[in-house]
Amino acid sequence: MLWIQVLIGAYKELLLMPQQKPKTFNNALSRRIISTPGPAAKKTFFYMQETGCLKTEDAAVTHRQDLESFLIVAVVAGRGELTIGSETLPLVKGDCFFIDCRQPHHYASSESDPWELMWVHFNGSTSQQYYDYFMSQSKNVFRPPFFDRVISAITEIIDINEAKDPNAEIITSKLLVDLLTLALTVNSSDQQFDSALKQKLAAVHNYIDDHFSEDLSLEQLASKFYISKFYLTREYKKIYGKTIFQHIITARINYGKKLLRFSDKSVEEIAHLCGFNDQSYFARQFKKAENLTCFSYRKMWRD
Repeated sequence: MLWIQVLIGAYKELLLMPQQKPKTFNNALSRRIISTPGPAAKKTFFYMQETGCLKTEDAAVTHRQDLESFLIVAVVAGRGELTIGSETLPLVKGDCFFIDCRQPHHYASSESDPWELMWVHFNGSTSQQYYDYFMSQSKNVFRPPFFDRVISAITEIIDINEAKDPNAEIITSKLLVDLLTLALTVNSSDQQFDSALKQKLAAVHNYIDDHFSEDLSLEQLASKFYISKFYLTREYKKIYGKTIFQHIITARINYGKKLLRFSDKSVEEIAHLCGFNDQSYFARQFKKAENLTCFSYRKMWRD
């Protein structure tokens, strides 16, 4: 009966082991809503999968991966950390994070200073594109200067779904767009660049808007604003999400649209007024931008 003695010994050891304290939550400050989107919402809108708020009273850890969801979390109080991939990022009151939940990740509250969180799990047909753009401009953890607006948006999402409003899916989609807009506008210009550089790049941007019809070049702009053309190229794209050349072309195309709609000038005249020396090059760039010829665009907006 040796196996019985072993079993009894193991049971005694188990009884003597210190019992792990279960994680506790302040239920008065905790709310959680789980939602399944309707067919229209799933096809058309951003839709909420889960939202809520909680206040932990001790350390709490969440581990997940392969979850078809995106998550925005706001740290209302306390401290903790987020680990995603091989990177661990500290979190304090006023921080937010935005993650793709398919990636392995975990987030944990501090034991000495447990946190209070508000969050929303969501998805939608363009969620991946929003996330990819966000990550091209920032890191998973961001600190919005308008933190109260993040809290307000998540609170509205909770309230509208808790009230079972018949238009909840439509209003929730709008609020999720608001949240994503807040996240995307806290980009590298706020977190990684000093004010002097931002002012100089803004001056370059405005100069292009005012002088797009002139013969502009990267070398000319770099010389005028006393900045290396390589540094200008790199930092401008980080701030504005496009190259200087792309902005020049966009400014010219926009002016070309106005002239096509509100003047009777020929395409050749318009091309030169916009800064293009070659009418055919203007026509190619216009078609690339609008997927229409200049003549089709003019006819469509005048008929």
